[in-house]
Amino acid sequence: MQREFDVIGIGNAIVDVIFPASDQFLLDHSIAKSVMTLVDEIHAARLVAAANNPAESSGGSAANTMAGLASFGSRGWFIGKVRNDRLGDAFVRDLARIGVHFETTKAEDGPSTACCIVAVTPDGHRSMSTYLGACRELTMQDIGEHRIGTGHVLYVEGYLWDDERSKAAIRKAIRAAKKAGTKIAFTLSDPFCVGRYRSEFLQLLRSDIDILFANEEEAKELFGANDFPAALAHAREWPGLAIITRSEKGCAVAAPSGEIHLQDAEPVERVVDTTGAGDQFAAGFLHGFARGLPPGTCARLGSIAAAEVISHYGGRPHHSFKQLAAAAGFQPGSS
Repeated sequence: MQREFDVIGIGNAIVDVIFPASDQFLLDHSIAKSVMTLVDEIHAARLVAAANNPAESSGGSAANTMAGLASFGSRGWFIGKVRNDRLGDAFVRDLARIGVHFETTKAEDGPSTACCIVAVTPDGHRSMSTYLGACRELTMQDIGEHRIGTGHVLYVEGYLWDDERSKAAIRKAIRAAKKAGTKIAFTLSDPFCVGRYRSEFLQLLRSDIDILFANEEEAKELFGANDFPAALAHAREWPGLAIITRSEKGCAVAAPSGEIHLQDAEPVERVVDTTGAGDQFAAGFLHGFARGLPPGTCARLGSIAAAEVISHYGGRPHHSFKQLAAAAGFQPGSS
């Protein structure tokens, strides 16, 4: 089968509202630090009103990864639901501008397009308050089974598991991907998300997933491990390809062969905002994977992308990942 896309991503279509904030601001507004918390539309509006000089940009975990893949030169298609409103139009325009395919029908009624209020503290950590809005309207009818097989990899965002209709849509996409021989990648998204659906995620690992992305805390939560070595040992026993990121400590890749690849983090002059670090790491890794590069090389590409995105505000690249990869020694034909 002809693979039209390197990666097809399914995730929450969200517009980010990002602003610098103090730890006191988090306390004053009952915002849990360094994690994502779901809020209603009224709470989201109050936070936006309290934000200091917010910057607005399209976001969402899987959508950020698709933007990163496009920056590397990969061909990507994003599936996610927006409302036919101002923010929904802006989201779709952003994808078109960067070269990511989008064809999901916009909702004409119901909740407005989702937004994520991202408070960035001076230490670079982001604390997210997310109103999912139209994201929850993604259903099985938005998944074209015959089209899923046109991707080399299907990349699924764990955050979507918070809604039963989205969960059904994902299961439909996974079935279509397996039938077409498309590899299935899954990102755990958040430790609290893993805590809510641990048994279901473990079942996905046993039956459906080929590639797992997790940070250290997510991996420990998933495998019931007390520390990183124990989590890595569990990942090594799993027959798929597991990638565990560790911020400034780099990452570890457990290959199906049982081999472990360790990759240092790329040096960064100053960490400004960690929003999107995991998303862009996944972009670099999947870009390499779709080209048949070895796990260690894929991890290096992921580290290059993560280092760029934490050097500025926002979860999407400001500089061409393709050019950064070339500067690091990757040839255009392989990176």
